[in-house]
Amino acid sequence: MIIDVHGHMSAPDSYYAWKASLLAARGSHGGKPPVITDDELIAAYHAPHPSFGHVSHMTHIDDAGIDLQLLSPRPFHAMHSERPTRIVEWFTAETNNIIKRTAELFPGRFQGIAGIPQSPYLSVEQWLPELRRAVTELGFVGAMVNSDPYEGTEVPPAMGERYWYPLYEELCALDVPMLLHSAGCKFPSREPYSLHFIQEETVAIWSMIQSNVFADFPDLKVIVSHGGGAIPYQMGRFLPSVVRTGVSYVDKLRKFYFDSCLYTQDSLELLIKTVGTDRVLFGSEKPGTGSQIDPATGRWFDDIHLLIDDIEWLDADRRADVLENNARSLFRL
Repeated sequence: MIIDVHGHMSAPDSYYAWKASLLAARGSHGGKPPVITDDELIAAYHAPHPSFGHVSHMTHIDDAGIDLQLLSPRPFHAMHSERPTRIVEWFTAETNNIIKRTAELFPGRFQGIAGIPQSPYLSVEQWLPELRRAVTELGFVGAMVNSDPYEGTEVPPAMGERYWYPLYEELCALDVPMLLHSAGCKFPSREPYSLHFIQEETVAIWSMIQSNVFADFPDLKVIVSHGGGAIPYQMGRFLPSVVRTGVSYVDKLRKFYFDSCLYTQDSLELLIKTVGTDRVLFGSEKPGTGSQIDPATGRWFDDIHLLIDDIEWLDADRRADVLENNARSLFRL
């Protein structure tokens, strides 16, 4: 079985039109969500999409042999930094509702990863009711956490700071993992949102390792998207710290889990060799950034299951851990 921990929702055009209306009116017309029928929601997963190689969501995951995909909101649509904060709360709640409906309409194929209304203009405690609702009422198995609620417009508190502690406490109380994945990136940032993802993951790992987070929350489960940003590939800069501290940086890094959302075999092999197969979960982000055909191979760039199959030194048991067993255990599936 293949369990994909890094999937993002699809939705009909009316959902995105509603988001545009919220932004245009800034909530002055209320937050009444769009009327989306079951047939329209099902069609959104079967319709070929020009951004994803003119192939549908279901065709992508079926052809990749993905049996179960954990669905989270499309991160760059999260609009956490927008004001007034009510439109962030309305949009997040309805997005979670749509993910729940999707899981019900495709039995056994999807489970939900909750979006959180992470407005930096709300307290962290004000984010938590929607997280609780998603887990306890909607049955979601995890939460997507954005390390930069300002979306590039200001400098956010580092993930190792106590600002985040109410969220960590709630995740531990609910016993669900967090998928670390930043969201949009706006002016005055210098980078596009896709690069912002990698930079935020890199800074988040560094700041959490340097802090007391895992000592204070030993049960906190953190999955870092996109193979952990740059950290696993720049290990040499951090390994000398063992001489100064007496603690292996690799041991510190293995407090995290990492998804396999990398689009080259070399980078996947380096990740697995660095942190071990017990710390890597299959994640494809299908359909998403990598859903284009590689002219050199004829494969989809995000056919990560094939890249894993091509790793000759990975035996059947360790391959099964990456593809299925680690996710089944961590998310209590």
